[in-house]
Amino acid sequence: MQPMQMTAHEVYRTIDDLPAAIPLFPLAGALLLPRTNLPLNIFEPRYLEMVADALATDRLIGMIMPRSDPEEDKSVALFPTGCAGRVTAFSETGDGRYLITLTGVCRFRLQSELETVTPYRRAAVDWRPFADDLHPDAHATDVNRPRLLSALRDYLDRNDLEADWNSIEAAPSEGLVNALATIAPVDVAEQQALLEAQTVADRADVLVALIKLALAGTDETQDQRVQ
Repeated sequence: MQPMQMTAHEVYRTIDDLPAAIPLFPLAGALLLPRTNLPLNIFEPRYLEMVADALATDRLIGMIMPRSDPEEDKSVALFPTGCAGRVTAFSETGDGRYLITLTGVCRFRLQSELETVTPYRRAAVDWRPFADDLHPDAHATDVNRPRLLSALRDYLDRNDLEADWNSIEAAPSEGLVNALATIAPVDVAEQQALLEAQTVADRADVLVALIKLALAGTDETQDQRVQ
């Protein structure tokens, strides 16, 4: 079956266009940010139902990170901040799975989880702290690009990695920062810090700090080997 392609942001001009409650998909290590894409392979029955319900309504799903393994505890505690994504591509496989792409729309703060008859979790959410997420490139001019690119170059050089620097230098600041955040090899707590950074400029600063920590760890490991 060919993927169904959909558009993402035209209907969300202000936070008043967003629903007061959304389904939640707790998933560790899956960082979704505004205007980034997150491909997902859906196979659990509860989440198959969640996707079907989302497609029948507003196509929004709230990605949020659990504080522990949700497979061990279905009511596991969640981090307070997540990001809602709109289903922008959908296909169904022959074995009953859904292959979807979520495009990040706006972050949210959890207000309260709702009692529901569905097998998946739903919550009332507050969009107001992140209203700027609906405006592309908000605060992008505040990003310290030279500092970020310098840290990135140091990291790549230290790890013998290559990059297309022409594309990196030409990329818009918001797209660059968010793309780097979503592929950064960091743990869940660090991903959450990137998610919760208030502006894209703040997120760039968190990235630089994480890169410097990683480089310091590499230096320490090399010193131990020399000894």
